[in-house]
Amino acid sequence: MATNGQSRSARRKQKKAAKKPLWKKILLISAIFILTIGVGVGVLFTYYIATAPDIDASKLDTPFSSKIYDKDGEVFADLGAGETRTKIEYEELPQVLIDAVISTEDARFFEHPGIDVWRIGGALVANIKNGFGSEGASTITQQLVEQSFLSPEKKISIKVQEMWLALGLERQYSKKEILEMYLNKIYYGNRAYGVGKAAELYFGKTDLSELTLPEAAILAGLPQRPSGYNPFKNPELTKDRMNTVLSLMVNNGKITESEAEEARQVDIPSLLTDDTPDPTPYQAFLQQVRKEVEEKVEGADIYTDGLKIHTTIDTDAQDHVESLLAEDSPIDYPATVTGPDGNEADMEAGMTVLDTETGAIRAIGGARGGVKNDGFNYATDISRQPGSTFKPIIDYGPAIENKQWSTYHQLNDDGPYDIAGSDKQINTWANQYYGWVSMRYALQQSLNVPAVKTFDEVGASNAKQFAEGLGISFGDSNIKLTDAIGGNIGTNPLELAGAYRAFANGGVYNEPYAVTKVEFPDNGRTVDLKPESEAAMSESTAYMISDMLKTAISEGTGAQANVPGLPDAGKTGTTTREGIEGSPDSWFSGYTTNYTISVWTGYNNNNIALPDTKIPHTLYKSTMSELSKNVETADFTKPDSVVEIGVEKGSRPAKLPSDYTPESEIVTELFVKGNEPSKTSQHYDQLDPVNGLEASYDESSNAIQVEWDYESDEDVSFEVSASVDDGQMQGLSSTDETSMEISNVEPDTTYDIQVVAKTDSNTSEPATTTVQVPGDGEDGDDEEKEDENNEENIPAVSGLSATPSGSTIDVSWQYDGPPAQFEVAVSKGGSQLQTQTVDSAGIVIEGEGVQPGQTYSIAVTPIGKDGANEGVKGDQSSTQVTIPGENNSGSEDGGAGEDNNNNGTNENSEENSNNGSNEGNDNGSDNNENNEENSNTSNNNENGEGENREESNGNSNQ
Repeated sequence: MATNGQSRSARRKQKKAAKKPLWKKILLISAIFILTIGVGVGVLFTYYIATAPDIDASKLDTPFSSKIYDKDGEVFADLGAGETRTKIEYEELPQVLIDAVISTEDARFFEHPGIDVWRIGGALVANIKNGFGSEGASTITQQLVEQSFLSPEKKISIKVQEMWLALGLERQYSKKEILEMYLNKIYYGNRAYGVGKAAELYFGKTDLSELTLPEAAILAGLPQRPSGYNPFKNPELTKDRMNTVLSLMVNNGKITESEAEEARQVDIPSLLTDDTPDPTPYQAFLQQVRKEVEEKVEGADIYTDGLKIHTTIDTDAQDHVESLLAEDSPIDYPATVTGPDGNEADMEAGMTVLDTETGAIRAIGGARGGVKNDGFNYATDISRQPGSTFKPIIDYGPAIENKQWSTYHQLNDDGPYDIAGSDKQINTWANQYYGWVSMRYALQQSLNVPAVKTFDEVGASNAKQFAEGLGISFGDSNIKLTDAIGGNIGTNPLELAGAYRAFANGGVYNEPYAVTKVEFPDNGRTVDLKPESEAAMSESTAYMISDMLKTAISEGTGAQANVPGLPDAGKTGTTTREGIEGSPDSWFSGYTTNYTISVWTGYNNNNIALPDTKIPHTLYKSTMSELSKNVETADFTKPDSVVEIGVEKGSRPAKLPSDYTPESEIVTELFVKGNEPSKTSQHYDQLDPVNGLEASYDESSNAIQVEWDYESDEDVSFEVSASVDDGQMQGLSSTDETSMEISNVEPDTTYDIQVVAKTDSNTSEPATTTVQVPGDGEDGDDEEKEDENNEENIPAVSGLSATPSGSTIDVSWQYDGPPAQFEVAVSKGGSQLQTQTVDSAGIVIEGEGVQPGQTYSIAVTPIGKDGANEGVKGDQSSTQVTIPGENNSGSEDGGAGEDNNNNGTNENSEENSNNGSNEGNDNGSDNNENNEENSNTSNNNENGEGENREESNGNSNQ
């Protein structure tokens, strides 16, 4: 009898359940799970199939036309227009073409029912390993379905619908009909739809039966990448693809290996027709449109998908840019030249115009004469060294951002810069160096040595990080010292314009873009393609670089590009290459608050030097002038993080001017707030006046003895002057002593004596005193006086000296004899200029006749005044003096310069500055305050804008 309340039967069942194996439980659960998943997948796939579009016969033959809209919403291009098609029938297809297409796209086309199970299995394994979409298994039928009815997105739902519709298509149409529709529909590049039009376009053949094996292989391979395998543009890639198709035909038993090998020997250009297709309007811009759509919208094809593509193009700007690059351009481009390889070459140009505020691409100039046949685009496809246009990006921008340098920051342009680990140097133009200069002046004149010193201080990692934030791509290359002057990493006008735009836009960067959005025709889906913006630098860095580049375009190397009355900023750049006499590349990048423009010129063979490096300046100026007509252009706005302060020239580090600093020695520069100078320069401070000035008359020597006191640690001299009976104050002498004797003074006169303390740069207030010289009656016997007057003895003066002082000559002498006046005669080259008679033993000669760089003769003759000596002349004494010439620096048109002078004789020089100021001569006045220095100003001859040549591979680059 059970005592636990359970029946025997219940206990038996519990015991039996407890003994059920675990694997059976797992198997049962797994079966239920798989069944559930299977049902779910089945339901989901059923939903996908149910929502698939119908097979519309009208869509099978004609690809959808994509419409391209400008910035104002107007259609400017219709890609896929009917005139680019030639319909063919299956019977017109030669067997060699059918074999090439089937071998390449779908080897079991004539056997499968629309989907290829074997290909699906292989693709499934690849997708499991590498992710969905990594390998396709689409048959020709599936491709036709996708292009006719479905979106190109890589989604499971679309793939299920594609396979379902392919099975249905095969039930409605024969294999021949499907292949015919496929070959009439697919895109072959250069606006050619269908194999009939492609054969005519590329080979000039309207009868497909005339196609050769190489031609058939080319046509079979083109649809995979029509632009990349474009035989007009990339014959080498075309041949690689042709060889792949030939190998597939051999593997599928359609041709023999010997037939394939014979076909491989063909020269691709020899097959092509000379009648290349007419270019699509604005083809350079459309290339960028296609590139952005392909990169950002997976699987989309602008030629076949019937898209509505909204772009940023300004057709007026595009028309102007293309007119400048046209065959009948107003620009005087150099004539065709023969390169080192013996081939003829024309100078090419690439140009990009951006909207400064948004980064939208307003125009692209891709090549001279326009981009033809989807050809090479010099605005987007090149990778050429940018020269000095990199200096704001690699050197000075990072210096302000990381080290808060001011535009005044002093840099020493002191001679060639040795490249570590190399026997090469970075030089400047014409072997002329400026010494200490401000960062503004170094960028304005594009000096190379200050640029590489800045790069060294900033550090390569900081420089690279800053440049990458502006969209500069280094790829697998490491940043190098020569990048400081643009001599290593390559770039193009689109990338460079994007970087410069950030300086104009307050430091905010986004990738330049041509497409704003794409609309799909099937479901109205819209994809927004505008890139995100982000701050690449502080507002202070952006504004300070822009302010310096305004100087560079108004006074420096870019002056030839400056648009009068427009607040624009810009930078020139040229390059050198070892073994080439001249510059193979010339750049100009500039901007306003409305537009940013970057221009490159050079030959497609970069071993050819440009005969004219100024064409980018002209292209920029013409385009910016045109775009800015009747448009308000605001100046760059100074942010609160930047302060504008006057500092004393030559002070290192920067110091505030004192009350005594001359206005000519004060320069206004920009500082990051919180980093402005606080110390005041003492370089021009006024000296203390002399103390205890006394003067007394010594009867025995008939002289006045002058004495004073002065204490100073500086090297001080004293300028002594005197006036007689309230006459004009005349300089007598300069002395290092604290006493002086004024000899041969006149009786019965009053002398006002003045002493001023002086250093090389400063002076003191004058100290004055007065002394009375007694008359004749007060000082001796009349008889003795008369005897003296009767001596008739007038000796010559002694100690005659003449000292130049600026544009004056200080003349002094000594006289020991009876009372006399002194006749002072000044002559030059034997011609007498002026004669004066004075009573004192000194005179200051000045006036228009005294000119720097001239030599003068000074003659002094004493003339008796009293008694028998009156009118009696003594012997004449004379001396010579040369006035120093002005310190003028030479013009910047040297052979190593970045931009050449205006007459074009030096093609490598970049541009001489007009009236450039050399900012840093040291006058040695240290005063324990960081060695303040005067700056010497040098006025450069106005024969072009001189920019340094930069260093690439040890040679001077621009």
